Amino acid sequence: MVNSADTNCNSTINEYSNAVDEPKGTSTSLFNNQIWLSTNEAAKYLGKTKNAIWILLCRGLLIKRKWRRRLYFKKTELDRLLEMSFI
Repeated sequence: MVNSADTNCNSTINEYSNAVDEPKGTSTSLFNNQIWLSTNEAAKYLGKTKNAIWILLCRGLLIKRKWRRRLYFKKTELDRLLEMSFI
């Protein structure tokens, strides 16, 4: 006999595994729903290297936020840099 709790658990596990196994696109649609980007994601979004991100930080053109020993950047600020042609 199948317990209803077991079927709920199995369906939750299947949903989670499907979400994890989905391949992420490499186009800009990957970034559409994100507000905060990591250093690697910001570099990929701008088409630059991580070193170029550090140079933008040193020049004061980009503002970083630190959370749990990692740097994050607002996507709107990266868009602003692109619009102003600083990159």
